[in-house]
Amino acid sequence: MARHLVLISHGRFCEELKRSVDMIMGVQKDIYTVGLLPEESAKDFRVNFEKTINGLKKVTVLADLMGGTPCNVVSQLILEGKEIELYAGMNMPMVIGFVNNQFLGEDSSLVNKGRENIIHVNEYLEANPIDLEDE
Repeated sequence: MARHLVLISHGRFCEELKRSVDMIMGVQKDIYTVGLLPEESAKDFRVNFEKTINGLKKVTVLADLMGGTPCNVVSQLILEGKEIELYAGMNMPMVIGFVNNQFLGEDSSLVNKGRENIIHVNEYLEANPIDLEDE
């Protein structure tokens, strides 16, 4: 894999998102997770994050929430000179898009992957009726 992906979040969201992606795409050994647990501080999170990325080259990070502690900690590392690509607002299409980009050697926008897959299903079904009797 050309880049390593680190999912960061409040709680265990990042771990469960990775498990769901593994279920769909197969086990992804180059995807790491670092969750901020309720009993941990920002300093604890930073230590765990730095341990996780130690020795990794070309790191992309997807954070659960802009302005949250995990995103803020990694933002601080970037400001200190760490070369990290950081995106906030992660969702499963972004992670799957990342995996597909690596597999295909492409560089399509993770932001677009996330946005394109936010769909109000009721509106979609209204605009694209499905005849269930034909199935």
